[in-house]
Amino acid sequence: MEYILKNLGFVCALGDNHTDIIENARKGDTSAMFSEDVIVGGEKVPFGKAPVAKTHDLRMYDLIDVALGQISADIELLKQNYDANRLGIIIGSSNTGVSEAQKRIETAFQNGVSIEKDVIVELELGMPSQYIREKTGFMGPTFTVSTACSSSLKVFESARKLIENGFCDAVLVGGVDGRCDFALNGFDALSALSKKHTNPMSKNRDGINLGEGAALFILERGCCGIKLLGIGESSDAYHLTSPDPTGTGAIFSMNRALVDAKLEPKDIDFINMHGTGTVANDAMESLAINTVFGENVLCASTKPLTGHTLGAAGAISMGLSWLMLKYDFIIPHIFDGEYADDCSKIKLAQIGETREINRILCNAFAFGGSNTSLIMGN
Repeated sequence: MEYILKNLGFVCALGDNHTDIIENARKGDTSAMFSEDVIVGGEKVPFGKAPVAKTHDLRMYDLIDVALGQISADIELLKQNYDANRLGIIIGSSNTGVSEAQKRIETAFQNGVSIEKDVIVELELGMPSQYIREKTGFMGPTFTVSTACSSSLKVFESARKLIENGFCDAVLVGGVDGRCDFALNGFDALSALSKKHTNPMSKNRDGINLGEGAALFILERGCCGIKLLGIGESSDAYHLTSPDPTGTGAIFSMNRALVDAKLEPKDIDFINMHGTGTVANDAMESLAINTVFGENVLCASTKPLTGHTLGAAGAISMGLSWLMLKYDFIIPHIFDGEYADDCSKIKLAQIGETREINRILCNAFAFGGSNTSLIMGN
């Protein structure tokens, strides 16, 4: 049985429509990652801001609305073709309304008043899926997956299983996360936050930049279009926050994806790396990629362009990969050009790189060793 990723609603630091995102990604434009600075530990830190006007109390809803608007015709067509009770929704997220709830809780404490019940609701992980359910009228299975930074790559396996097992005819699937000072300060406490532009795979790398965005797909059976070819997952549970330096879990998830897709390592043309820019992640992922694929497959981390969007990171990676396949271009790896010794055995895409790309593997590796790899292709 074949599955297609029929269409994409997408907003991130690169733009709020396909044309702008493609143009900025193609030329490696990182300017959006400096569109807004926030103060952490008394210093200014870049926080990539998606170009979305504020219309809701929750930033998350603004991001969702932009993405939904781009696929509204497809949503209506699905409702014409299928019973609404067989149209599902699965979203990956980690922050939901944490940023807004945090401010309201602080205000309540300062004023000596009780916290309102709806503040607690803003923290519920089911909120993005429920909001999309209300906006679309899809009435099938609806839930949110939250496994930190692998959340919105794992959702594709959940969506595929809903269709395989006869619960759904199609699933609206993807991820969303808005900006969140709580997460920003948390990563700063872990000494994982860069005070400059993130620099993955460089000997000078020093951490992540955070970002925000949403990417929503329609997954259904089909043979024509960009296909979901294979998914691999692992849970190595090496450490609460640090990846296993041997790359065992990452190697396992990539190999599982290849087996699921019935492909060999030589069949993969491009790897959209997790590539956070932290010392530990980049060394581990480079080792894992070299172990499975050798030094010839083209690789890039797209996080210098979008920031690390946490629960939405997998879907954002998928969105950029989907655009690469559909519009035939290559996203470059943006860094200072100074390869770290522990990242030197992979091939990074350059600006203006040209070659045929038919199959892309996307990686998302989360805290606790929650690893997911997904292969998509023409």
